[in-house]
Amino acid sequence: MSVPMIRLNDGHLMPQVGLGTWPLKHDDAAPVIVTAIEAGYRHIDTAYRYENQRGVGLGVKQSGMAREALFITTKLDGEFQGDDKAIAGLDACLRQLDMEYVDLLLIHWPLPQRGEYVSTWRTFAKLLASGKTRSIGVSNFKPAHLDHLHAETGVRPVCNQIQLSPYITRQDHVNYGRSHDIVTVAWSPIGQGGDVLNDATIHAIANAHGKKPAQIILRWNIQLGIVTIPKSANPTRIAQNIALFDFHLSDAEMTAISALDDGSANRVDSDVNGH
Repeated sequence: MSVPMIRLNDGHLMPQVGLGTWPLKHDDAAPVIVTAIEAGYRHIDTAYRYENQRGVGLGVKQSGMAREALFITTKLDGEFQGDDKAIAGLDACLRQLDMEYVDLLLIHWPLPQRGEYVSTWRTFAKLLASGKTRSIGVSNFKPAHLDHLHAETGVRPVCNQIQLSPYITRQDHVNYGRSHDIVTVAWSPIGQGGDVLNDATIHAIANAHGKKPAQIILRWNIQLGIVTIPKSANPTRIAQNIALFDFHLSDAEMTAISALDDGSANRVDSDVNGH
C-alpha cells in the first residue's frame, strides 16, 4: 500500500492520509502512534492545544521509523498569536516532541477579533527561514481571512485545515484553495457523533463496494484531492482508515455524497469560534 503524496505550493510533499490525534493525551498517544505507523501512516497531526505532543514524539521513537520518513504537523493557538510569540510556541512544541523540526506549522485559528493573525503569519515566515518548520499553513481560515493574509504579506499558506465532511462540504473553501494553490486538509472528516456514518446514502455505497462507511467518506476526500486526517485509537479502525486504495467511487457516487450537505449540520464558524 502506498499513500499518494500531495505537492504543496512550496514544493514539499504531504501524504494524503494522516492520523489525527485529538483528543488523545500524552500517556495514551504513544501506543496509538506506533500502531498507526505500523499500519502505514506517515503523516501525524498534533497541536500544542491537544496536550499530547510528548506522547506523539515518544510514539515516533518507539516505532523505530526514521524521522525523515514521517510528516509531522503541529499547530499554535491564540496564546501564541502576535509579534514573535510563535517563536517560543514552536520551541515548546519541539521540546515536547523531542524533534529538531516539524514538517508543517499551522495557525490553529484565525481569531479575527484579536487582529493578530497577520503579525503571527509574519512570525511564521521567520520560523520557516530558521528551519524549525519546513512548511507553514493555517487552520480554520475562511477565504476572506486568506485574502487578507495574502494582501498584507504576499505569502500564501501551503494548506488550510478545515472542518469538512459529507455533511459540511465547505465548497467555497475547497474551490478557493484549488484556485489559489492552497491544499485543503479535512479535520473530523467522518463527522462527529456518528450521524454521517449512519447516513443511508453512505451505507448504500459502502455495501456496493464491500467497504465500511468511514472508508467511503475518506475515499471521497481522496478523490476530491483533499488531504484527510481521520482520528481513532482503535487498531482495527486505524488500519481501515488507510485502506482506501483498492477501490474507486464512480462520478455518480461522488456527486451523491457531495449532495449530502444540506446546510443544517453543526459547523464551526471561525469568525466566532476558536482558541
